Amino acid sequence: MDWQSICRQIEISTDQDFKPETITQISGGSINSAFSLKSPEKSYFVKLNRSDLMPMFEAETAGLEELANTKTVKVPSVIVCGKTKTHAFLVLEYISFCQSTKASDRILGQQMAYLHHLNQPYFGWHRDNTIGCSEQKNTNTKNWLSFWREHRLGFQLQLAAKNGYGGRLQTSGEQLLIKMDGLFANYQPKPSLLHGDLWSGNVAVDLKGHPVIFDPACYFGDREADLAMTELFGGFTDDFYSAYQSIYPLDSGYNTRKAFYNLYHILNHLNLFGGGYLRQSENIITMLLADLS
Repeated sequence: MDWQSICRQIEISTDQDFKPETITQISGGSINSAFSLKSPEKSYFVKLNRSDLMPMFEAETAGLEELANTKTVKVPSVIVCGKTKTHAFLVLEYISFCQSTKASDRILGQQMAYLHHLNQPYFGWHRDNTIGCSEQKNTNTKNWLSFWREHRLGFQLQLAAKNGYGGRLQTSGEQLLIKMDGLFANYQPKPSLLHGDLWSGNVAVDLKGHPVIFDPACYFGDREADLAMTELFGGFTDDFYSAYQSIYPLDSGYNTRKAFYNLYHILNHLNLFGGGYLRQSENIITMLLADLS
């Protein structure tokens, strides 16, 4: 790995000398390789991937900057995004984490409610990005159901078909695309700024007790999609939800729609990681179609 080139670009971006004493690989990521670069004066967090995946890091940079500009919830500061001869990289400030508390959970719930109050007159975003390493289209659309049908659920179903997952998944998936409007009979979503990939692995707490969110897949969409994902893999507490609800109460139909929104992420996992998610995808669709019958 050409660490000298990366360190040089850090120096250009920060206008400060940087000569790391340690370069340590950090485990846990399934998409990118991650490292910490540490000198006595400064530390950085570096994400690496293939050079052709530079647009993924550019989109992540844009998402972090958009979230930072809201001044609602802390995100890592972007130092530099660039390329070496063989890799694309993203350098972020290094943040040391500690255990979450009831207080930090409540703060995060409040901050996410404030973030979701930030609206646009359209659904989508100013650029496409990725969810994991899957393409995520964010074409500006006035109608939320059209946006979700074409650029989220429909897109993942089409990708699944290309990956060889046909049969029941596609047949019932097509029925859901036709009938999904019934989940929104008495509910009109507003285009809120979303993190887009808000599971527990993308949330932490710094040493001062401030919540931090990272690895965004931002767009303007129904805030329920963000809240639904917090329930998909667990890790969020009652303190988080009660604090959120105290500022921005959820519609009563959320309990049904959260499975609908999480289907997008389960299908994405199917497309990224394989058939272990096929039965779960099919079962969610069957459950939603039963609710719509």
